[in-house]
Amino acid sequence: MPFIPHTQDEIDAMLAVIGAPDIESLFDEIPAALRSGPLKTVPDALSEMQVGRLMQGRAAQDAGALNFIGAGAYEHHIPAAVWDIATRGEFYSAYTPYQAEASQGTLQLIYEFQTMLTGLTGLEVSNASLYDGASALAEAVLMAVRLNRKSRSRRVLVPASVHPAYRATAHAIVHAQGIELIELPIDPVVGRVDPAALAAYDAEDITALVVPQPNFYGVLEEVDALTDWAAAHNALLIAVVNPLTLAVLTPPGEWGAAGADIAVGDGQPLGAPLSSGGPYYGFMCTRMAHVRQMPGRLVGRSIDADGKPGFVLTLQAREQHIRRSRATSNICTNQGLVVTASTIHMAILGPDGLARVAAASYANTHALAEKLRPLGVEPVFAGDYFHEVALRLPVANAAPVLERMAVEGVLGGYGLGRIGWPDAVLVCATETKTEEDLQRYVDTLARALRS
Repeated sequence: MPFIPHTQDEIDAMLAVIGAPDIESLFDEIPAALRSGPLKTVPDALSEMQVGRLMQGRAAQDAGALNFIGAGAYEHHIPAAVWDIATRGEFYSAYTPYQAEASQGTLQLIYEFQTMLTGLTGLEVSNASLYDGASALAEAVLMAVRLNRKSRSRRVLVPASVHPAYRATAHAIVHAQGIELIELPIDPVVGRVDPAALAAYDAEDITALVVPQPNFYGVLEEVDALTDWAAAHNALLIAVVNPLTLAVLTPPGEWGAAGADIAVGDGQPLGAPLSSGGPYYGFMCTRMAHVRQMPGRLVGRSIDADGKPGFVLTLQAREQHIRRSRATSNICTNQGLVVTASTIHMAILGPDGLARVAAASYANTHALAEKLRPLGVEPVFAGDYFHEVALRLPVANAAPVLERMAVEGVLGGYGLGRIGWPDAVLVCATETKTEEDLQRYVDTLARALRS
């Protein structure tokens, strides 16, 4: 039924029952200096028709553009069935799945999601998701400190090639707990960590090493050598991965001789649209030996009293979710609706479909980089890259060039001036880009450079 606000008579009757003179008196514990006062900038109310016209006008401003920006938020094709199913009432308004007898559908879906993520990462167990990829990295650092009892330093090596937002978020969450994040520089020629540089830490107590694959610049790290170094020095290995790329790249569970201990990332590439910044979700996978220290919910498959299979929240007491002082983590819910979309997305595409998307994204980005060479545009790094690449433009400042391209309806990339390279942009070309799209990028950039 529709929501109908209380009438003034009803409000007065309720206030009389509790002995309050007006609604404002219910908030008298808030000091007057902290109250907002009258909302002077809020416009007068509009009719339904007027609101409709206003929102149509606002929506028209959000015109589509040819998008070549990646940097953690990727434009991939999402089959129409994905969100048509995900927004069914059974999923769209489902309650948190504490009560197994009332939540079998939701629990089974999350179980399938966990199974798919373990298949992609090559690890044994996945949780039901976390807030986003950046906070998932912070949770992995906290988990590594809890797990690695051989290490007393609480020092974690984090390459400069990890996404800047991930590094900033991880620092914000863990630094007050006495955990030190040590930045590893990257080789300025190839754009990745030189495994030989880790020799500087051979004699030091390091709790964990973070390895991105691909890294923020799209460059592929030497994951086997880095993983083996961590294992040889009693450090846990935290992988930060793009789940889509794992359809063709070696999964973290198979890196080096022993594999990664924890893998995290953002599930956005798996069926989540570019909707003004979110919502996205983080995922975390680990080895079964580490599962007791894994934050968030886990769904398991069991057998009921009648011998029938069923799904339940498992391996964690309810205190994990309702008593912060006793919880492994305070990020202990899941981004259920987006996880639902990802599960449907992966089921529709299947392993072969995901691999085709990843391969097409790899091919398109490399093809675009080659087309741009005649304009004097070169990759910043010599290392091989996956579905995005840092490009150096033949100008001192790339920002005005990107602005001119945007005027023509082409979003030319993520300007790297904000992290110290004003002449460079990070460009991503996924499977959604056609040959005509790539040529339009080249032509638009050429005009922007001339002007």
